[in-house]
Amino acid sequence: MAENDISKVSEALKKIGVGGITVLKVKGRGKAIPPSIHASKGTEIYTPEFGDKYLLMVVLPEVKKNDAVNIIKDNSKIGKIFITPVIDAIDLATGVEGESAI
Repeated sequence: MAENDISKVSEALKKIGVGGITVLKVKGRGKAIPPSIHASKGTEIYTPEFGDKYLLMVVLPEVKKNDAVNIIKDNSKIGKIFITPVIDAIDLATGVEGESAI
């Protein structure tokens, strides 16, 4: 996911009532080769093994899953979506558990 896609996705998720997201800037590699970097005052070109990427994590009720997936697909054309179940959630500040804690 590209950096400018994050804001678009975040704003659209707010509109469907998804309150929180976590965004991490990470390094990784995929099928695409990361862009080359000019080193040594521009005389050498270095291609890093790992490129900068953004990881977006969203925990939401299953009823909002399809809407969230469509929002991400509509606002970003780079990356992958992985969907995994969350067994339980507990809000440490309030003690609320289950779906209400999301």
